[in-house]
Amino acid sequence: MVRFFAQHPTAANLLMLLLILIGLVTIPDLKRETLPEIKTHEVEVKVVYPGATPGDVEQKICRPLEDKIEGISFIEEIRCESRQALGIATVKMLEDGDFRVFIEDINSAVDEIDSFPEDTEEPIILELGRTQDVVTVALTADIKRQELKDLAEDIKQRMLRDPGIPLVEIEGFSQRQFQIQISQPRLRQYGLSLQDIANRVAGQNLDLPAGELTTNARDYQIRFNDERLSPQELADLIIAKGEHGNEIRLGDIATVHDRFEKDEEHILYDGKPAAFLKVRKNSRDDSLRVLHEVETFIAKERKHLPAQVGFHLTQDFTSIVTDRINLLITNAWQGLVLVFGVMWLFFGSRYAFWVIMGLPVSFLASAFFLAQWGISINMLSMVALLLALGILMDDAIVISESIGHQIGLGKPPLQAAIDGTERVARGVLSSFITTLCIFIGLLFIMGDIGQMLKTIPIVLISVISVSLIEAFLILPYHLQHSLEKTGKESTPKIRKLFLHYFELLHARVDKWIIILIRYRYPFIGSVIGLFIISVSMLVSGIVKFSAFPDTEGDILQARILMPVGTSLAETERIAELLTDSLALVNQAYRSEYEEPVVKAVTVSYGMNADAFEKGAHLATVSVDLLTAELRRQSLNQIARQWRESIGEIPEALNISIKEPMTSPAGRAIYIRLQSDNLKQLSLASHQLQGWLKGYPGVSNVIDDLRPGKPEFTLHIKPGAYALGLDAHTIATQLRAAYQGVEVLETTVNLETYEVTVILAEESRDELSDFDNFPIIHPGGQFIPLSTVAEIVPTRNYSRINRINSQRAVTIYGDIDAQVNNTQAIINDLKTGFLSDFQ
Repeated sequence: MVRFFAQHPTAANLLMLLLILIGLVTIPDLKRETLPEIKTHEVEVKVVYPGATPGDVEQKICRPLEDKIEGISFIEEIRCESRQALGIATVKMLEDGDFRVFIEDINSAVDEIDSFPEDTEEPIILELGRTQDVVTVALTADIKRQELKDLAEDIKQRMLRDPGIPLVEIEGFSQRQFQIQISQPRLRQYGLSLQDIANRVAGQNLDLPAGELTTNARDYQIRFNDERLSPQELADLIIAKGEHGNEIRLGDIATVHDRFEKDEEHILYDGKPAAFLKVRKNSRDDSLRVLHEVETFIAKERKHLPAQVGFHLTQDFTSIVTDRINLLITNAWQGLVLVFGVMWLFFGSRYAFWVIMGLPVSFLASAFFLAQWGISINMLSMVALLLALGILMDDAIVISESIGHQIGLGKPPLQAAIDGTERVARGVLSSFITTLCIFIGLLFIMGDIGQMLKTIPIVLISVISVSLIEAFLILPYHLQHSLEKTGKESTPKIRKLFLHYFELLHARVDKWIIILIRYRYPFIGSVIGLFIISVSMLVSGIVKFSAFPDTEGDILQARILMPVGTSLAETERIAELLTDSLALVNQAYRSEYEEPVVKAVTVSYGMNADAFEKGAHLATVSVDLLTAELRRQSLNQIARQWRESIGEIPEALNISIKEPMTSPAGRAIYIRLQSDNLKQLSLASHQLQGWLKGYPGVSNVIDDLRPGKPEFTLHIKPGAYALGLDAHTIATQLRAAYQGVEVLETTVNLETYEVTVILAEESRDELSDFDNFPIIHPGGQFIPLSTVAEIVPTRNYSRINRINSQRAVTIYGDIDAQVNNTQAIINDLKTGFLSDFQ
């Protein structure tokens, strides 16, 4: 084969052009994303149980789900989280199962459950892990929040009309409501409970098909429509009548608000109220193409919207991909220039050109095979391509040097190309097989990490396989052709001078080699000694160990966790402390850079990815930083300085400063404890967290078992039944007052509204209001709550987690690999803390 292609230039050139052509055709279709897609094989079952405590959710939602689901085939793990008013079961399938059948089995099992409480909403079943974040568009405007949400909905619809923008979600708002608020004095005055009012609103607010009317001439559709689609229309609704037949409208006894359900769910972008349009992609979309479409859309929209409406790109997860692609291109052309320069000094320009041509040919052709195997351009494939750079250039240089040696023996170019290639063929092939044996083992690693790491061997093996074809079948002809041309040209003086001094250096190196051979035993002993020192540095922890290298991103987050029940005003105060301290950090770097290190700051209230819950006690401060390619400080350095600038905040349970993107290897600290006794779990968790925090480099340690809000448990008093009140009547009226009654759902323009009835805010902001809450007797009289019910203060957990039908607590944390050794902490945990704890 080598001789055939060396003797037939047309065959060699056609093969090279074919490899280049299939690469050029394929490259535009290669998908680009931050990390490879991981098929999680997980299904989430979400059940909403309004007003329920985590303990209630555990007993009435999680246990029935576990009982029905655990019999399904190929289940690896069942996790069920009991939160306030919400149960979430996550079912993970073994890799050898059929995921489509698995989902259908779960759907069937959930449909069979008939023991859920009546107040629960319809279960929602989702397939997890099928989307990735791309970028977020921050929409700012100096208008009311309701108008801002309407504007965001309108822009979202226009974005979705663009086929290049696949998924858009709006963040920064809770459920939109027409909220009917009634004060305690009004309830006493009219002798109506909130549930009574809710029933009357539902009975009067209708949009109902009523059948068809058929006549000889035409058919007619009959529809009764008295639906109210604004606060003003709801306020005009007739709700009761007086003794003399006068009508009482809803607006006479209540106030109707167009508002959002939860005040704490809002976002500030650089201090301004904002709506976030979070753009995601599915597994088939290209991240950089989606980003380009978003940027194009924003450029067009800015021309039509008023000047006070701002569009800002934030939380860009594609910047890492762009940086790595730029790094690969930079390394490639720098490597090509260096290789060309060295080869030119030894062999000439034509010879050097064809040696380095193996790099673009191999990369282009391998792109075709990567596309067939579903491999994308991502951070890990970039690592593999960087590794391949050196390997494939080594093969080309070995073959070219061997051919050059044959020319030095006086052989004609054609024979030198054939003999030189065949002489090193075994060595090059053995090198290829050695590389194959080393990396092919990564293909057989199971689990999520295996799905990620398999990208490296597939990319690397495809590139060096193509380079082997190029080196044996294409390169020999081009080198012998170059030697024929070069032999007719005179050698430049600089090359002659270089070769002269190189021969002198070669002679001196030969002398050193003779000395080392003469004193071979001391030399071998020194090599073994260096090997022992290297191993000892690993064992002693001088060289740190980390399961996966940290990827330097451009986003940093401070996740605030306050005690459950903390007011929104207090959480806002802590968030302001963090943003002020961040401004000091930014100021400290101002002299080092032409532009600020901190590009934008977003404060999202009611959100914390580590807390697994929502509420006024949570907030996240997200920082867009100067790109990693332009920064001299790492994320860890900036996070450390920010943490020092904040100081101690004793009011907070935890403030974690970290990069939002988790390493492909997962969290550095992920420890699960299981027991049916929650008190024991909580005690063990706190002891283990304290032990972990004693290590330098360990930060952001937190668990998922925390005390919930203080709770009032009510019991009906003796004699209440004699007054004509039972437990159901009291509980129903309390639930309507403090949780609210959803009357109906209605759609206005692009948004779905809930119409709810609830006690007015001024009547439920004091404990005395609760004690004196009027329980409306069926006859219309009212009785204070404290008269008919005993109120007992209690406390529950904010979240109860169950793993495979047993309660569990999980401890999370981060380790700075430059400060401490992950493996050393793991060994200490096994031999130290756990043995003492047991």
